[in-house]
Amino acid sequence: MTRNLPRREFLKTTAAGVVALPILGATAYASGKDTLRVGLVGCGGRGTGAAFQAIQADPGVVLWSMGDLFADRLTSSLGGLTENFAQRVDVPDVRQHVGFDAYQKVVQEVDVVLFATPPVFRPMHLAAAIEAGCHVFCEKPVAVDAPGVRSVLKTAQVAKKKGLSLASGFCWRAANGHRSLYNRILKENAIGDVRHVYATYLAGGVWYKKRQEKWTDLEYQLRNWYYYSNFSGDHIVEQAIHSIDKLLWAKNDVMPISAIAMGGRQVRTDEKYGNIFDHFGVVYEWADGTHGHLVTRQQNGCHSENLDRIVGSEGIANIDGWANRFEVEGARPWKYDGPGNDMYQTEHDELFASIRAGAAMNQGVSMAHSTMAAILGRMSAYTGQRITWEQAMTSKQDLTPKSWEFGTGIDVVQATPGKTKFA
Repeated sequence: MTRNLPRREFLKTTAAGVVALPILGATAYASGKDTLRVGLVGCGGRGTGAAFQAIQADPGVVLWSMGDLFADRLTSSLGGLTENFAQRVDVPDVRQHVGFDAYQKVVQEVDVVLFATPPVFRPMHLAAAIEAGCHVFCEKPVAVDAPGVRSVLKTAQVAKKKGLSLASGFCWRAANGHRSLYNRILKENAIGDVRHVYATYLAGGVWYKKRQEKWTDLEYQLRNWYYYSNFSGDHIVEQAIHSIDKLLWAKNDVMPISAIAMGGRQVRTDEKYGNIFDHFGVVYEWADGTHGHLVTRQQNGCHSENLDRIVGSEGIANIDGWANRFEVEGARPWKYDGPGNDMYQTEHDELFASIRAGAAMNQGVSMAHSTMAAILGRMSAYTGQRITWEQAMTSKQDLTPKSWEFGTGIDVVQATPGKTKFA
């Protein structure tokens, strides 16, 4: 995802040996237990990397329970984690859960749960975890449609009342350079009033799992969940959401009032690529007249970059996310020269520190709003219409299948701008 060690690459970098664990203070856990039992739901590369980082974040963490739709992914993940952290992994057969209800079993067995499942599952997984009294780390995005976002907002309120930590995977907000630059913009007025925000997320294609004879239609689709907007939300929601989150960050997390977008399938036209687009362009508008532009694509053989430019009344802030360059030009020029950090690890360090301190962190509203802003862009691109924030938030379009059982796959509906109707 970035050059700052994406979770999906984490196993590759740690396979050569055990990762050194940080020495952290052994503050008593709020419930009185020194050991924090952690569960992992979603055992692909991203989830396995999150489990690595959770173990490294706190010396009292023990991986206690695991769940996934598919036994082979759980077994592979457990093997890698056990190889690297033999004394910190205690997941016997009885706490290895497979199937659509695996998450329900995991959340009953742990203190903290890590969710790295396909995004379509996250609203119901989050609700179950908070109901069970678990602290949560949840990868982005947190939903694929407006009903899912509304569910997450309700869950965030429940988590707050219960004093449970709810942390998101918007990793750039945990990066030292980004934090320093946005602090200068928002708290030190480094560029004056923010008047325009521009972001690019230009990348190549992603993985594809060749169909196996024994797979049902739905299993094949879920093994390749990225290519189905019902499961992933499309790549603007699953990947470019990081850039959208930074657009909102630059606007101090004030939500836009509308979006006008375009997009389509130019190179990923084969049936195996489901129904998602391979490029989007979005213009967001705020009530104060500010505009934000996002350009994103997943096309192999093309120029790649991850840039943000924030234009203010007294200067311009520039971010090159993959090169870790942060600077301000204008009335108050500045360049970041501070230390770097592994933003993925910092996410977990801060989550577990909040649990130990009994001072819950709750990122539920911000992660739901960033997800909704990405969905808003997709809605506009799919329909070819200007869509307002209010329309998007109250949308009744529910992309989640009514029931989950392996067998018949979902209907694959291809959006056509100008013909697809807003729902």
